[in-house]
Amino acid sequence: MKKFAIEFKWAVIFIITSLAWTIFEKQMGWHDGKIEMQQIYTMLFGIVAIILYVLALLDKKKNFFNGIMDWKQGFLSGSILSLFVALMIPLTQYITFTVISPEYFDKLIALTVANKKMTLEAAQNYFNINNYIYSSTFSALSSGIVTAAIVSLFTKSKKV
Repeated sequence: MKKFAIEFKWAVIFIITSLAWTIFEKQMGWHDGKIEMQQIYTMLFGIVAIILYVLALLDKKKNFFNGIMDWKQGFLSGSILSLFVALMIPLTQYITFTVISPEYFDKLIALTVANKKMTLEAAQNYFNINNYIYSSTFSALSSGIVTAAIVSLFTKSKKV
């Protein structure tokens, strides 16, 4: 496990940052009166996520690989980070939708039905914690691996 301690540390930092972002969204009204804007504004977290991946891989390069890291090493490190983040997603989603924003799904369902985008039954089947845990877990894993591949290009050593 010590081999992946840096990835675990950055996964915890990622999750804490994600929860802080969720609190920010809630404070901005994106889970309440401005809920229709939440899906657009939440994409801004992608910038934060990329910065965290860059910092994590630079940390790994400096403190594990002694300043010399090739693309494959960076990609593996970023992929392990993605796996740790994905494993923590269920807890994060639970905290988000039971503690930070317990009324989120009800408001999103009401908006979706009012805009005639889905029936009530379809919206209830789609907008729920189980579906969000499932989709967020796989989204974190897949987007994390893609991010790891790209960020590794920029964080690898020039000559290895």
